[in-house]
Amino acid sequence: MDLQSKTHTDNLSGLVERVTFFNEETGFAVIKVKAKGHKELVTVVGALPSVTPGEWLTAEGNWIQDKEFGRQFKAVMLKASAPTTSEGIEKYLGSGMVKGIGPVYAKKLVAKFGEKIFDVIETRSAALEEVDGIGPKRRLQIKAAWGEQKVIRDIMLFLHSQGVSTSRAVRIYKTYGVDAVERVRANPYSLAKDINGIGFKTADQIAQNIGIPHDSVMRATAGLNHTLLEATSEGHCALPLELLRKTAVMLLNVEPRVVDDALAKAFDQGDLALDRVTGDDWAFLPWLRNAEIGIARRVQEMAAGASTLPSMDVDRAVAWCQEKTGKELAPSQREALRQALTQRVLVITGGPGVGKTTLVNSILRIVIAKKVRCLLCAPTGRAAKRLSETTGLEAKTIHRLLEVKAGSNSFQRNESHPLECDLLVVDECSMVDVPLMNHLLRAVPSGAHVVFVGDVDQLPSVGPGTVLMSLIESRRIPVVRLTEVFRQAARSRIITNSHRINAGQMPESPTKDEPSDFYFLEREDPERIAETLLELVRERIPAKFGVDTIRDIQVLCPMNRGSLGVRELNVRLQDRLNPVREDEPYVEKFGWQFRVRDKVIQTENDYDKDVFNGDIGQVIAMDLVEQELTVRFESREVVYEFGELDELALAYAITIHKSQGSEFPVVVIPLAMQQYMLLQRNLVYTGVTRGKRLVMLIGQKKALGSAVRNCETQKRYSGLLARLVG
Repeated sequence: MDLQSKTHTDNLSGLVERVTFFNEETGFAVIKVKAKGHKELVTVVGALPSVTPGEWLTAEGNWIQDKEFGRQFKAVMLKASAPTTSEGIEKYLGSGMVKGIGPVYAKKLVAKFGEKIFDVIETRSAALEEVDGIGPKRRLQIKAAWGEQKVIRDIMLFLHSQGVSTSRAVRIYKTYGVDAVERVRANPYSLAKDINGIGFKTADQIAQNIGIPHDSVMRATAGLNHTLLEATSEGHCALPLELLRKTAVMLLNVEPRVVDDALAKAFDQGDLALDRVTGDDWAFLPWLRNAEIGIARRVQEMAAGASTLPSMDVDRAVAWCQEKTGKELAPSQREALRQALTQRVLVITGGPGVGKTTLVNSILRIVIAKKVRCLLCAPTGRAAKRLSETTGLEAKTIHRLLEVKAGSNSFQRNESHPLECDLLVVDECSMVDVPLMNHLLRAVPSGAHVVFVGDVDQLPSVGPGTVLMSLIESRRIPVVRLTEVFRQAARSRIITNSHRINAGQMPESPTKDEPSDFYFLEREDPERIAETLLELVRERIPAKFGVDTIRDIQVLCPMNRGSLGVRELNVRLQDRLNPVREDEPYVEKFGWQFRVRDKVIQTENDYDKDVFNGDIGQVIAMDLVEQELTVRFESREVVYEFGELDELALAYAITIHKSQGSEFPVVVIPLAMQQYMLLQRNLVYTGVTRGKRLVMLIGQKKALGSAVRNCETQKRYSGLLARLVG
């Protein structure tokens, strides 16, 4: 009897009334079902690829009594199929599953066509225009969305059968189109390369399931590519050959000869490039090696060239500029100005408050008076906007300056169609990576001057390489390092403390009643740190400083994970600053819940939308029928389909790395020893220098001290310095 009760399972079937919860990563669902023989709605829990209200659900499992939620049907097998009743079809179409149809149109369509509506959409969609409110545009939209949904569901079922989450199905469809399943079957490893959010392990799992041999050259080649791409995400442009070999052998768990065979083939076919750097053999992805070579060649050409600016008496020009601006330049600034007017390429570096902006403005004022054509750019939208505000001239992001081609990561401006300028100023150069710098220098016209401006003591770029540091260390081009903090800037504790941190000294806190723009609040327990942070952001800072909680305050974290990491704090900040409202829609996608008014960050370059990794915006609208969400970035509004929301993340809290090139009215940084691996001087220095009006550090004094003392930075494998010197 006991044995029978353990093995016996019940069956249940009925109409899906609503989906209470669905996790796209695991397929776990909580579903309310109108089941035969049950007066009340039945709660069914289990896993399946996808489920939509109105579908017919069949389940196999057992009844359980949950302590919190009461009686439930716990399914070991769940299957959802297309609805066949008018009631089910109306729910199905009205759920937002088909773009262009909401509850209103679902009711009209079912009233007109009844249970034949699916056939009408698929084979004679022109008839849809017989329904009031549906014209040619909406009819075509419905037909296209229906076809897309069918393909996406096929992809979902295929991925689910391989034990893989289905949340990337829309992205796979958009990348591969109707041949998606065939493409994945032919080479599942292409997923890791082409689809954001799918890694090598997921692709490898599919490959193993469909029978690709463990020791195949295809698998080993994919492992090598993955290892090098992982290295680029950590800032490397290459890996020493032996390190690549060992890492790939461990990843793949194969004999070294398998990796050696794949390496030989990859080098032979040009998929990888071998180069000798500082006496060792390094393996490069070819496009990164070419980018390094391109930067080095272009910089060397510029450094060797004579000035093409109009000849002038530099001393008289400096005197004229000082008279016009009413600002006397320091000796170091005057020397920098002389270099900028006589050298084809120049680096200006220094921390906050040392006069980089005054110097750049002086250079621009003098050359513009001589009718020199100038262009200004910076890596991010915020940095470009700040450059515009400080110079009074138009500044663009590097991507927009180079006129990115829609639908690709290539640019219209290059050596055959160069920029139209005699002088190019590039601000925030510490965050420009090797590929982007190569594209920029390719577009600089022959004979033009370039001034690189940046703070070399900040964190290096998120992308591969250390371009600014390599330029400075090569000693192949003139470098001006400004060090003197000007009197007005010295009144700011943000500035004086950032210089103290950079010098390895602890920041100074104000006395009890002294007004200040920099504070350190000591808290020991991580939960107390988090609670203090939430209270400050929601109440105390806005009340005292009159700032907007969402728009003006930016929490910066050393890391993503942990109770003081980006993910955890974003969820808590969202609930405190922008709770769910009954009358407003929201959508759950890719691990985040998005609500109107949420602060969000773009997490990858999207050349079609003209938005780039690190751009911060705010959700201003959401349409559950059209399945679209609108984000305002600065003055631009960008529309995302729900399936594209893997490009966005909440941005109440972001990493300090992601904050590079941006400046915020208020910056709040939590610090604790749980972040030990990432506590470095340049990390805290970069975070503090992002604040404009107020910086607040909250946390353990030991953690702050550890960061200030730790001036070690992770070595990045890049051949640029050697190429510049050579």
